[in-house]
Amino acid sequence: MEKSAKMIEKLAQEARSAAIRMATLSAGQKNQALGEIAQALKGQQEEIVQANYADLEQAQRENLKGSLLKRLKFGSAKLKEAIAGVASLINLPDPVGQTLRAMELDSGLELYKVSCPIGVLGIVFESRPDALVQISTLALKSGNAVLLKGGSEAARTNSTLAEIIRQAAEKAGMPAGWMSLLESREDVKAMLGLDKYIDLIIPRGSNAFVKYIMDNTRIAVLGHADGICHVYIDEKADIEMAVRVAYDAKCQYAAVCNAMETLLVHRVVAGEVLGQLKKLYDEAGVELRGDEQVQRLIDCKEAKEEDWRTEYNDLILSLRIVDSLDEAIEHINIYGSHHTDAIITEDRQAAGRFMNLVDSANVFWNCSTRYSDGYRYGLGAEVGISTGKLHARGPVGLEGLVIYKWKLIGKGQVVADYSGPDARKYTHKPLEKDCPL
Repeated sequence: MEKSAKMIEKLAQEARSAAIRMATLSAGQKNQALGEIAQALKGQQEEIVQANYADLEQAQRENLKGSLLKRLKFGSAKLKEAIAGVASLINLPDPVGQTLRAMELDSGLELYKVSCPIGVLGIVFESRPDALVQISTLALKSGNAVLLKGGSEAARTNSTLAEIIRQAAEKAGMPAGWMSLLESREDVKAMLGLDKYIDLIIPRGSNAFVKYIMDNTRIAVLGHADGICHVYIDEKADIEMAVRVAYDAKCQYAAVCNAMETLLVHRVVAGEVLGQLKKLYDEAGVELRGDEQVQRLIDCKEAKEEDWRTEYNDLILSLRIVDSLDEAIEHINIYGSHHTDAIITEDRQAAGRFMNLVDSANVFWNCSTRYSDGYRYGLGAEVGISTGKLHARGPVGLEGLVIYKWKLIGKGQVVADYSGPDARKYTHKPLEKDCPL
C-alpha cells in the first residue's frame, strides 16, 4: 500500500530528529549496531533468501530483462558478501569528528574544521538488494539517517532486509526513525518536495530517471546518470594483458555501471587484439558492434552513432579503431559519461596523458574498469558513484557521506578589536592539534 504524502513527511521528520542524535554517537556505539546487523542478517538468512526467491519468480513471470534479473538475485553467496561488507565497515575509522584543519586566528582564538554527518539522505536505487545493505550500513557508520526506495521488483527482499537491519540497529541503541523504506514512485515524488528535512538525494537508476530527480527537487542531488565506460588498447600495449583486461571489463559482470561498454583499439594492434578477443567474446555470448574498420577485421554487427552513447548493462560491446591516443581521448570525452575509463599500454607517458586528459571520475592504467567500486577501493562499499565535481567524486563511501563544520573557540574576542588605527592583527598560524570539542 502506498504511503500518503503526509506519512512520507512524518518519516522525514523522524529521520531529521534521528539524524541530530546520530551525529553525537561514538564510534563504539555505531560499530556495536553494525555488529548486531551482521549477526541478524546471518541468523535470518533463510528468510532473506526465500523472499528473494519469491521476487525472482514474479520477475521471471513478468519477463524482466536478463541484466535486471542478475542484479535482483540475492542468494546465499551474495548475502555472505554483504555481511562481510558490514564487518569491514566496523574496522574502518569513524569518519565523523575528524579535525581536517586547525588554525590560530589570534592568541586564544582557535578555528577548527571538523567532519560531521550530512544529515538525512534520500536514496533511490535499482534492483540490487545488496545495495540496501550497503547504503543503510554506510549511512549508520557515517551518522546519517536515511530514507530508502528500492526497485519494485525487489519489494519482498528489500522489505525483509530493511526490517532486519532496522530492528537490529535499534536494539543496539540507534534512534527510532533513523531508517525508513519507501514503497512507491509516489512516495519518491513526495520525498522530492521535502527539502526542509532531507539534505541530499542519491539516485541510482536510468539516465532518464536521474534527470527526472534532478529536475523535480530543490534538494541537492549526487550521483551518475550513465556508466558508459571505455577501455583503450594503445599501440604499445602488452597484447596478452590487453586481451585479459578487455575480457574482464566486459564479461566479469556485464550488468553493472562499471562494466566496459566501448572498446577502443589502436590501428597498429587492432588485427591481433580483435582476432583474439573475437574468439573469447563469442564463447561468452557477447554481441559485437563495430565501426567500418572493425568490420573489415572481424565478423560483427554495424555500430551506429547511438551505440557510442549507450550503456548496455548486458553482453553487448561496441568497438572502434582509432589512429592515435588523442583520438581515443577525444572519443571518450565526447561520448563517455565521466564514470570510469582505462588505458592499456606499456608507455608511461601515454598513460599519464590519458589519465590527465580524460575527464572522468575514475581513470585506470593497465587494469579493468570493474575495479571502480567502493568496496574494492577500501571505502566500505558505496552508496553510489558520483560523476559530478562537487563534494564527492567517484565511488561515494564513508568520506563522501560526511561534510564539515567550522568550530571557532575564543575567550571573549570581538571583531571590533580588529579594525581601526589600533587594530589587532590576525596570526593565522597553523595548529598541530585536534579540536577539543
